[in-house]
Amino acid sequence: MQKFVISPMEKFIKIESFSGILLFFATIIALVWANSPLGHYYESLWSYKLGIQISNYELIKPLILWINDGLMAIFFFLIGLEIKRELTVGELNTTKKAIFPLFAAVGGVAIPGLLFFLLNDSPETLKGWAIPMATDIAFSLAIIKLLGDRVGLSVKIFLTAFAIVDDLVAVMIIALFYSGGISWMYLVTALVILAVMFLLSYLDLFSKYLHLLVGVLVWWLFLKAGIHPTIAGVLLAFVVPIERKIRLDEFTASLDEISLNLKKSIVPGVALLNKKQIEHIDNLDDWLYEAQSPLQYLEHKLHDWVAYIIMPIFALSNAGVTVESMDSLNYRLILSIAAALFVGKSIGIYFLSNLAIWTGASKFPDGLNRKKVLGVSFLAGVGFTMSIFIANLAFNDNQALLDSAKVGIIIGSLLSGIAGYIVLSMAGSDKKMAS
Repeated sequence: MQKFVISPMEKFIKIESFSGILLFFATIIALVWANSPLGHYYESLWSYKLGIQISNYELIKPLILWINDGLMAIFFFLIGLEIKRELTVGELNTTKKAIFPLFAAVGGVAIPGLLFFLLNDSPETLKGWAIPMATDIAFSLAIIKLLGDRVGLSVKIFLTAFAIVDDLVAVMIIALFYSGGISWMYLVTALVILAVMFLLSYLDLFSKYLHLLVGVLVWWLFLKAGIHPTIAGVLLAFVVPIERKIRLDEFTASLDEISLNLKKSIVPGVALLNKKQIEHIDNLDDWLYEAQSPLQYLEHKLHDWVAYIIMPIFALSNAGVTVESMDSLNYRLILSIAAALFVGKSIGIYFLSNLAIWTGASKFPDGLNRKKVLGVSFLAGVGFTMSIFIANLAFNDNQALLDSAKVGIIIGSLLSGIAGYIVLSMAGSDKKMAS
């Protein structure tokens, strides 16, 4: 039973770990490419405009915006699915399980933001206050993977749990503070459509094809409304039902019946299926679909695409800071972001999670101790994907500040990753703790 519960988390961690490795290589390629003799191709590729034009209507954007506004909406849809899963059946579905990572998440959001404010000396750069607030799960788990068996599953679950809360906070911040002037007609239309989808979901009338079509429409409405369209991805995830239509015992009984009928209908030497056999296989498809949670199904199907394609493409297109831009960099902004990620994250998560212990609100989950929590607190400062995403929103009108923010993110994430690796490598494995 324990293995049945743990294995989905282990698979999630495995995918995220390898995705972190791909992100690392995509970042290196972007930096090398942008600073090579072929650097002009890097700039021209991502600024190339494409889109659609129908009569008097056109939707034409540079490729970089199709990635950041379009592909990343799928990334945020997956984040929304993960958040809903954790809140309903995962590590955050009860107060007892949620309190420890929740305290950690509050510290991991509040202290970096506060430290950024204290170090910031310009109203112009103040717009980047949310950049150091989120943790990159993929990069962090990739670093943990390098430690092998020395780090137990409990560490990975703790990191994933509070990082998902961080992501939820980041999503709300994007919606509230990094959207433009709101066009209420488009927004209300989108919300009405989402309400209808929620009602259909409540009535168990879910169709992945309808959800896709509605998703494109809601994404466009949010874009026109002036709210960042990636928020549409999160909201669409929340209206995906998590319950299965049939119980597992019903499903297995039907499998036995279909299998028996197929065996009876076998005709030796016949290459094609007869009409009865096709009906049995169609029934099998229907039962397979109804036996799966729609949320779990979509999460499973999308995870590889997001982890292995969308996130590396995002890193490749956004991480290319050129040496030529170094003269115009804002070094105070670099310091503010790097310190908020490296120092703010580690202090916030470590002391707030320990506060949960000291006040008696929670206790250390099995397999965790203060040294491991400290190591994870440092790792949480690896804020690459979401941090760069928020930096794009904060400084989209100032390339020098955007480049400065990216340099600060890379430095802060690098320091955090190294410190986290060192501390966790000295923390000992769960087996040693048990003995």
